[in-house]
Amino acid sequence: MEKAIERQRVLLHHLQPSPPLRSPILSTEVCAAGDSAKYQRSSCFGDDVVIVAACRTAICKSKRGGFKDTHPEDLLAPVLKALLDKTQLNPSEVGDIVVGTVLAPGSQRAIECRMAAFYAGFPDTVPLRTVNRQCSSGLQAVADVAAAIKAGFYDIGIGAGLESMTINSVGWKGPVNPKVEMFPQAQDCLLPMGITSENVADRYGITRQEQDFAAVESHRRAAAATAAGKFKEEIIPVVTKIVDQKTGEYKQVTISVDDGIRPDTSMSVLAKLKPAFKKDGSTTAGNASQVSDGAGAVLLMRRDVAMQKGLPILGVFSRSFAAVGVEPGVMGIGPAVAIPAAVRAAGLQPDDIDIFEINEAFASQFVYCCKKLELDPEKVNVNGGAIALGHPLGATGARCVSTLLNEMKRRGKDCRFGVISMCIGSGMGAAAVFERGNVVDQPTNARQAESNGFLSRDAI
Repeated sequence: MEKAIERQRVLLHHLQPSPPLRSPILSTEVCAAGDSAKYQRSSCFGDDVVIVAACRTAICKSKRGGFKDTHPEDLLAPVLKALLDKTQLNPSEVGDIVVGTVLAPGSQRAIECRMAAFYAGFPDTVPLRTVNRQCSSGLQAVADVAAAIKAGFYDIGIGAGLESMTINSVGWKGPVNPKVEMFPQAQDCLLPMGITSENVADRYGITRQEQDFAAVESHRRAAAATAAGKFKEEIIPVVTKIVDQKTGEYKQVTISVDDGIRPDTSMSVLAKLKPAFKKDGSTTAGNASQVSDGAGAVLLMRRDVAMQKGLPILGVFSRSFAAVGVEPGVMGIGPAVAIPAAVRAAGLQPDDIDIFEINEAFASQFVYCCKKLELDPEKVNVNGGAIALGHPLGATGARCVSTLLNEMKRRGKDCRFGVISMCIGSGMGAAAVFERGNVVDQPTNARQAESNGFLSRDAI
């Protein structure tokens, strides 16, 4: 009986309104970047997914460049090892490695990547898997790791990308299902990417001159960035071999510079090139991305873990990530749809974005996306893009993360938010919003809370 009376007393106590508190409570509105951001952070931002290191190999021309005789796993291993060297992280602490890769047979490439992890010094207790969302595979790998960390599956992970277009080329293997003839959109999934570029140019009125100018600008900016040493911090030198085709002799070399950049490219030079995919078309070898070899890797972890380890924070991922679908026949327009979706999901406005890395699969689609979104040219691909640097399909997303975050670091307080985006074969687009790592919101919109009328103190 006494226990029952005590329970009733406690219950009545909780049902009474709370008395006014002597000291005011500070409560904050949704934290803001400018006046538009609506994303929320937990206390002390400890659950932010942050990037503490990002690096890449040089990007080299397939079949002719510095990596033409390099095994794919020997591209991936150096960037994985570099993450450990840069951070002095115990490799056994990594919860998973996810590698974006496109052209190689899935099972074989997964095994090659697992081998690369061993070459880099990871123990057999660290798992690895591959992911393929075509040209966004490297970015998808980073997004997958960020999502897993956010979900609490593990605290530390690596998102990477790898492609050797020397060893694995674009092509269809096996017969095509005849059912495809009944579905026009499915048919368009089989279009050569160059034809989709021509479709974008024709439908949206992108001229040959606009495309060639974009190509010239890409090479000019990439050459300037290289001369200024901007890529040195992100490129990991790779010791490999080159085989002399005439003598068959091996020569050891160290590859540390992108070898597809043409500083002397000009409008007059590009004007001489013939269309590559359509007799009266406008897409040429000069205004399309290069076929390339390369790899990149990104180390992510919870912010509180990074702080405990005393690691520098390059950027914050998972402000938002968006993958969208578009018509397969004009797959290149993907960024024009994905970027607004990602920016909106982050609670931002387009003007809040300080810098963009948009993959230049083809100049036609790149020009269209920039025009459609009314982007300031001075904010987009400031160090060149895939037309100059190259586009190793599975690695491009990871390469862009390294390039973007290092540029944001150089710009400091004048550069808070950045976006990475690319079109995706078969009709998709992907985009992600990043924030510079050492930015911390202050509760400038804090207000004094009124005395509440909650029924229970537990609700305060």
